[in-house]
Amino acid sequence: MLTKYTNYVLILQKIILMTTIVVAMGEKNEIGCNNQLLWHLPKDLKHFKDLTSGHPIIMGRKTYESIGKPLPNRTNIVVSRKKDWFEEGILIVGSIKEAVKFAKKIDENIFIIGGGNIYEQTIEIVDKLEVTLVKADLEADTYFPKINPEIWKKTAEVCHEKDEKNGYDFCFQTFEKINAD
Repeated sequence: MLTKYTNYVLILQKIILMTTIVVAMGEKNEIGCNNQLLWHLPKDLKHFKDLTSGHPIIMGRKTYESIGKPLPNRTNIVVSRKKDWFEEGILIVGSIKEAVKFAKKIDENIFIIGGGNIYEQTIEIVDKLEVTLVKADLEADTYFPKINPEIWKKTAEVCHEKDEKNGYDFCFQTFEKINAD
């Protein structure tokens, strides 16, 4: 039996520590091809920066290599199985568990930013999904896992029409994990 105090502590823990996936994907969950994003959407890049600035970000080595440099104003934590790999300005770890452990010591809000393999390993353990759904069906070799509506509830959506700078219609969507209690 949960007491009011216990419920309060559980709610507080949820507020204090939030792990969020940030992803831009097409209508068929496509997220990349040949280790590159499928689109260039300046509004999405600004949204990503606004969400993640000042917080630790966790990504796979291939995602880091596709970006090419550490993202500023964030602790960049890169998961890699490559033993002899080193880059300046990032923290390299061998597992998701190790990445989350380090990130928790830095900040209460942790962001997982890809790629496909990292998303597959973390979708079950995160609290929130920040999705940019791009209204496109493009050729891809990397996909985001299916968002199960029995686990995830869409809590917000803001849509934007394509314009001279953003070549596709897209929507910012927030999904929160459905509490099983």
